Amino acid sequence: MQTYKGRKPLKPFAQYRAYRVRDLISRYASLCKSTPLYRTGSSRMGAWRLRRIAWLLGGSLAVSMLVACEDSRHPAVRAVFADPPASQVSTAAREETRITLVMKTLTNPFFVEMEQGARKFQNEVGIELLVKTATQETSIEQQIQLVNDAIKAQSRAIVIAPGDSTRLVPSLKAAQDAGIHIVNLDNRLNSEAMVAAGMKPVPFISVDNEQGAYLAAKFLADQVRTPSEAIIIEGIRTADNAHQRKRGAERGLHTNPGIRIVAEEAANWKIDEAYELTARLFKQHPKVKLVFCANDMMAIGAIKYLQETGRTEVLVAGFDALSDVMPAIRAGQLAATVDQQAARQGYLGVSTALQMLAGEMPAMEVTVDSKLVTARSLK
Repeated sequence: MQTYKGRKPLKPFAQYRAYRVRDLISRYASLCKSTPLYRTGSSRMGAWRLRRIAWLLGGSLAVSMLVACEDSRHPAVRAVFADPPASQVSTAAREETRITLVMKTLTNPFFVEMEQGARKFQNEVGIELLVKTATQETSIEQQIQLVNDAIKAQSRAIVIAPGDSTRLVPSLKAAQDAGIHIVNLDNRLNSEAMVAAGMKPVPFISVDNEQGAYLAAKFLADQVRTPSEAIIIEGIRTADNAHQRKRGAERGLHTNPGIRIVAEEAANWKIDEAYELTARLFKQHPKVKLVFCANDMMAIGAIKYLQETGRTEVLVAGFDALSDVMPAIRAGQLAATVDQQAARQGYLGVSTALQMLAGEMPAMEVTVDSKLVTARSLK
């Protein structure tokens, strides 16, 4: 019976699973040699940690990582061996790959979609995924506690969409000190705060928030031909993505020299705060014709006020492309939004964490494609 570097002899079924992994590697390594994935070394699956996880997961991890090498000239790797059902994955395998996804809230459909993407990857490879969320996007102390709870639960990795770019850093540093891998989603952690805390760099997965906001705001700007006033409704100001979207919106609106931004205030990503803020700003600036909202939830609040007051000529843009706002896009109540593929971010976040657990070096920054969504694009 075979042994590996002094490890105990494998039982027949485990030996067979190890054979499957080695066979997959040898058969498909040649397909990867011309790809960036291979050249960076991230497809070298001979590391002991990766073999161990692959044995535990019955080869499914190796299959999922080899999928990146597929092209139209060769059969899909998934067609060679099916992943084992999650119910058949051992308790030891789940403990080896226990990952905690910490999000801001589930009251925003964006994060519901992010969880769905993470669950999709979980079901594909059979890892243990714990999903934790705060009550609201402003509940930063709750998020900090969720990170502390993940440390106590001995999670192997934490994938986090932080509500605040700075205040989460100390608890995440504590997680790193405990040997836990960190993956940053959606809202970038503050690099200066990380350096000050002694926190190591972590992979970051998101969209180009500034560019996405620029596209939406420019779409608004292109619709007006006369001098017009505009307002920007921001997210949480201590969140990097809110800052990036504000900057992109300013650039986009300024592409039209006839537009003047008369107010820029925060509604903290919330419907009710955006409703109240819109009401106050329109009393102060009744001539406003354009409203950029840094997420769709705030756009819903702004539109509600505009409909109640008969200001249907005002153009509103949002960000997130929630399924809840698609009817408003088609009806002309929302001029534009930005699809930042929340499910894709969740999927990539958890898969990156598993790659780190396998001892591999992931890409330190992954930009997910975003696209402008308008009534025309939905036809």
